[in-house]
Amino acid sequence: MAEETRVLLQHIGSADLLTVKDYREKGGYRALEIALKDKTPEQIVEEVAQSGLKGRGGAGFPTGMKWSFIPKDVEKPVYLCCNADESEPGTCKDRIIIEQNPHLLLEGILIACRAIGSHQAFIYIRGEFHRGANILQMAIEEARREGLIGKNILGAGFDCEIAVYRGAGAYICGEETGLLTSLEGQRGYPRNKPPFPAVAGLYDCPTIINNVETLSAVPVIIEKGGAWYAAYGTEKSSGTRLLCLSGHVNTPGVYEIVLGNMTIREFIRDFGGGVPGGRKIKGVIPGGSSMPVLRDDQLDIPLTVEDIQKAGSSLGSGAMIVMDETVDMVEIALLLAKFYEHESCGQCTPCREGTHWFVQILEAVQQGEGRPGDIELLLDICRSEYTSICPLWAAAVWPVRAFLKQFREEFEAKIQPRSMEAEAETAPAS
Repeated sequence: MAEETRVLLQHIGSADLLTVKDYREKGGYRALEIALKDKTPEQIVEEVAQSGLKGRGGAGFPTGMKWSFIPKDVEKPVYLCCNADESEPGTCKDRIIIEQNPHLLLEGILIACRAIGSHQAFIYIRGEFHRGANILQMAIEEARREGLIGKNILGAGFDCEIAVYRGAGAYICGEETGLLTSLEGQRGYPRNKPPFPAVAGLYDCPTIINNVETLSAVPVIIEKGGAWYAAYGTEKSSGTRLLCLSGHVNTPGVYEIVLGNMTIREFIRDFGGGVPGGRKIKGVIPGGSSMPVLRDDQLDIPLTVEDIQKAGSSLGSGAMIVMDETVDMVEIALLLAKFYEHESCGQCTPCREGTHWFVQILEAVQQGEGRPGDIELLLDICRSEYTSICPLWAAAVWPVRAFLKQFREEFEAKIQPRSMEAEAETAPAS
């Protein structure tokens, strides 16, 4: 039976980690001291690169490589933005770190700032996370009193401030350039790239944007070494991952595992306790609502980034949603389409219009009013997935296309009765 390997969640649930004193008793801020006194910024970047740490927000870009993109000897300020706008349906891992171990995140932010030459960090937190925002603010204020934030941190001559910025509940602001636009006080419209944020980000200055889980992994990498962290998992899926398990399982929750140690089916069985009532699994969304759904016969593959990609999906943000045999897949496709229609910022025509078309057509199919050719029409709309400024349109396309391809017979069954009636009405009298 598979077991958890707790690194980021090591003390969560067994200790109170909300104060500097409690966090330090568990070894907290030791990595920050190492980073400030024993390592150069270049050595920190190299350690993170050696660890194989990739972004945990969904894109999966190598963290050390991203940090190395900051221009050298730049005259402008360099900023670090922590993306805590956890809005992907099914995802709830970042809020656990924020609400139960905030100093782990703060320590990771400070080390990252040291690595990239930043003296100002922002935590852009989802507007609905009222409790988390308050906890972070209190943690920052206490850390500042303890000389861990502000001027001459730990007597090492390094200055750094951290500010909390609360979003207004827009899913689109989880996209990194939409986040930056919102942080500047404008409407949260994503920007064209290039230029990329590492060159021209916040206030047109070099900026690194990292996810909460990504930054929270940095302290243990600096303390124990990149090679130690890379020894977990596989070459392309190193370290531990926080996975959010929800849907039709007996024990939903957030679990920390080593990728490659189990299959998707074993993860659902050993951590989720299987499906209620002994029902069969019909489909699983492995990495948040925007990721393509997998059928039950695709679940006996290793739980790794690369194997899920080979199966036609993605681990994404690590949010696994299980659907049993009672689920109407047309209804789920419609539900997701409505979400992306609502969250589209409307800036790009394919996204603004396409999400609306998805909802219109899928509603008709679900209500038994679909027409012959609707499936092909939906798939044709999906062909424009990479024609918008940001990935939201692609995020709307992927689930619709996957549900159509994986469970086409359910869509056809809802269209077929009306098609036959229409044919009968138009057929010539004998």
